[in-house]
Amino acid sequence: MVKMNIIDESKIKQFLAQYHNPDITRKDVIRVLNHYRSLHWKIEPFVFNDGTRKELINLQGTIPVNFKGNTYHIPICIWVMDTHPNNAPMCYVTPTPDMNIKVGNFVDHNGKIYLPYLHEWIPHKSDLHSLIQVMIIIFGEHPPVYAKPKTEPVLPHNLMNSTPYPKQPIMPSMPMMPQGGFPQASHMMPNIYPPPNEAPYPHYQFSGSTPNYPMPGYTGPYPPYPAAASPAVPASSSGGTGTITEEHIRASLLSAIGDKLRRRLREQSSQLHAELETLRRTQQELSSGSARLTELFTKFQKEKSELEKNIKILQDKESELEKEIEKLADNQSIEVDEAVTTVAPLYKQMLNAFVEEAAIEDAIYYLAEGLRSSIIDLDAFLKQVRQLSRRQFMLRALMSLCRQKAGLAS
Repeated sequence: MVKMNIIDESKIKQFLAQYHNPDITRKDVIRVLNHYRSLHWKIEPFVFNDGTRKELINLQGTIPVNFKGNTYHIPICIWVMDTHPNNAPMCYVTPTPDMNIKVGNFVDHNGKIYLPYLHEWIPHKSDLHSLIQVMIIIFGEHPPVYAKPKTEPVLPHNLMNSTPYPKQPIMPSMPMMPQGGFPQASHMMPNIYPPPNEAPYPHYQFSGSTPNYPMPGYTGPYPPYPAAASPAVPASSSGGTGTITEEHIRASLLSAIGDKLRRRLREQSSQLHAELETLRRTQQELSSGSARLTELFTKFQKEKSELEKNIKILQDKESELEKEIEKLADNQSIEVDEAVTTVAPLYKQMLNAFVEEAAIEDAIYYLAEGLRSSIIDLDAFLKQVRQLSRRQFMLRALMSLCRQKAGLAS
């Protein structure tokens, strides 16, 4: 594994030489590293779903997200494919040990990022810098991580004045990340968590030449979940002294447990829903691939049938040629009129016209030779040439009409 904390353009250029578009990829990567100093580049092996393994360059670190006047840092990892920019990169959220992934429409339980910008990636038009800007906007509206909860014990003596259950939900442990995938970003920059009592993020706008994106109101990225208010405990019926009885403690504990179970159920339901969406997308891709394979198989079957038919025709023609060769080898006489035959009267008429026209062409040639040799005089030559030329014109017109009727090229 190679890790670089500075922008070494020569080493980046040396590694990207194996990419399909090394110059474009190098400019795109260096532009991002110069603009986002919290990102670092690495060269690591990436293992795909089919088991293939490739050495790819990836960008790891944090990106700043503006939230109600404060800046928070979201840890990410961007794997740049060797076909960049023809194919979109693979992007992941890499939470630190004290963070959990918040599963949603844009991030699944493994941390993989799904964005419209990635889905609609345009080769040689989309780039990494614009991708990170879209991430900043989306993560400001739909935070991908939140702080792990810190459980506070419930004590009977302060039951009436505190929340009888943890202030934050406890998420299930994260699944093991695949080899070569997105590593844990334990080395990421500080200032990950929002300060206490922070409100949701404000509208985020880029400055300068970057376009402004209209943003609706939304909740924050990963502040602690608000604790539910403690249920009202009725005063003691004995004298109204406010003494906490066992019934009060029991009712409070039952309410706290019920609220906690409902939160856990909602969290697990959201995670399962995200996994179901991932499986549904995979099923759609497999279905479209199956339809494509069926179409190709049908096309190949049709071409195979045509090829077999052509092979049969060629074999028959080959047999006929072999028979003709045997006849020639035996020195059998060949009738000139039977050497060439036609399959229709129209073709026979066209053949006869062609033969006669060729004979007239030869006759005119020999008349010219006779005139040059003074065998015939000029008057006889002109008379014969006029008659033959008139006949030749009629024959050529007849051949043109025959070819038109037969659907042949003129």
